[in-house]
Amino acid sequence: MTGGGDDTAAGTPVERAKAALAALGADGDAPSRRSRSTTTPTVAVAPGRVNLVGGHTDYNDGLCLPMAVDRHVAVAARPRSDDLLRVRAADFDETAELAPEDDPDGWAAYVAAVARVLREDGPVDGADLAIASDVPTGAGLSSSAALELAVGRALLAVSGRDLPAADLALACWRAEREGVGVECGILDQFSAALCEADSALSLDCRSRETEPVPLGDGVGVLVIDTGVSHELTESGYNDRVRECAAALDTLREDADRDLDSLRDVDRDLLDAHADALDPVHFRRVRHVVTENERVRRARDALAAGDLDRVGDAMLAAHDSLRDDYEVSCPELDAAVELAAGTPGVYGARMTGGGFGGSAVALVDDDALDRAERAIRDAAPERVGPDADVFACRPSAGVRLVGEE
Repeated sequence: MTGGGDDTAAGTPVERAKAALAALGADGDAPSRRSRSTTTPTVAVAPGRVNLVGGHTDYNDGLCLPMAVDRHVAVAARPRSDDLLRVRAADFDETAELAPEDDPDGWAAYVAAVARVLREDGPVDGADLAIASDVPTGAGLSSSAALELAVGRALLAVSGRDLPAADLALACWRAEREGVGVECGILDQFSAALCEADSALSLDCRSRETEPVPLGDGVGVLVIDTGVSHELTESGYNDRVRECAAALDTLREDADRDLDSLRDVDRDLLDAHADALDPVHFRRVRHVVTENERVRRARDALAAGDLDRVGDAMLAAHDSLRDDYEVSCPELDAAVELAAGTPGVYGARMTGGGFGGSAVALVDDDALDRAERAIRDAAPERVGPDADVFACRPSAGVRLVGEE
């Protein structure tokens, strides 16, 4: 959630969040605020993520291969003696004051929703919070999940509580679905919670089992932000969720099978009942079925160090997301084409929900700097005037500063 507020001067997200919290205390020390402004702040950080393979499979109980990146949301927090949340968004130069029953919109909706879900299982004390980030908003890097996880970890800490990372991820997933209205699966929250440094994460969204898959030393990652922002609550994302549910209902009836999700559909079942599906629903299911296959191939190839095969899976995944799932856009297609044609790049694909946002490229580490320069030089003309390119490294999941 990057923006252009007054608090976004130089510094890391952690430094800026601490500075914004200190300023919030200085502005609000009247007795009615009852903020314990001298308390040493608690600081939580959570990463953005890219998804190497496994797009739109999570809400279909499928498989994913994400990687957290070294772009973070930081939340600095200190307790209050009342039940209010007073929240400063440094990047937007905005402050919100939230009572437990409040239901705000915008960025504050994520904060309120996380607090509301966490209160179901225990107390959440009032707190002053300050948020700063270098995860681009609307770029397909899941800034919303990073915000949720960092807020959740910070609120638990100032309330004297703790939760296992997977439980916190599930609470934040519920917050996004119930409080914000995105019918997402668990991919983004589990990535922000459970990824490990220097590794991708093999995620089974049905069993919720995870396993780190080391990237190795010879590979780098580039993100090509198209500059086309997306908002999942206003895009076709929820439409795709409903299309998959409708297709599943049709297959259950036509096959007379007890199918729990599209995870239970394989190529043979899809081909046998293709005539029962309208063409759009057939393409949606075909993407999910083949994408799960690609995740398996990419995971095994990455574990074996076969980066060419991982790159092939990424390129095939983008083709499927473009043609069968129809969630790409011209700028994303151009970014993938540009990256794929750059020497040293193994493969590329759109990442995130689509309809704008970013592409991710897997690159030979020896060629990373050259590839980044080449893509940056060509991106304004090939992708768009607002395109940006940056390298990133695999990051660990949500944590309190000092736990690293």
